[in-house]
Amino acid sequence: MQAKAVARTVRIAPRKVRLVVDLIRGKQVGEAVAILKHTPKAASPVIEKVLKSAIANAEHNFDMDINSLVVTEAYVNEGPTLKRFRPRAMGRASQINKRTSHITLVVSEKKEG
Repeated sequence: MQAKAVARTVRIAPRKVRLVVDLIRGKQVGEAVAILKHTPKAASPVIEKVLKSAIANAEHNFDMDINSLVVTEAYVNEGPTLKRFRPRAMGRASQINKRTSHITLVVSEKKEG
């Protein structure tokens, strides 16, 4: 049984979010929350919120035991990009891409034994 949570169109570049997501993949839920609390990255609070949502989904929708939950899947996809322009020298303009992320976390119960 798996429970998942998705945060869509989060205003942080996927490349930056993946650094934090890689830290918690495969970890037990309690350990993952502790890691996120002590990671000084902008993506940490957002990922922590998604993780807590996945835990709540597991408990409420599937009656899973919180203590045996493990982060089985954690991945970040690219969302829509906001395109902005910055003035440059000699009347030119250059494009700035403000990237967004879709964060997906899947938790499931660890097999006993």
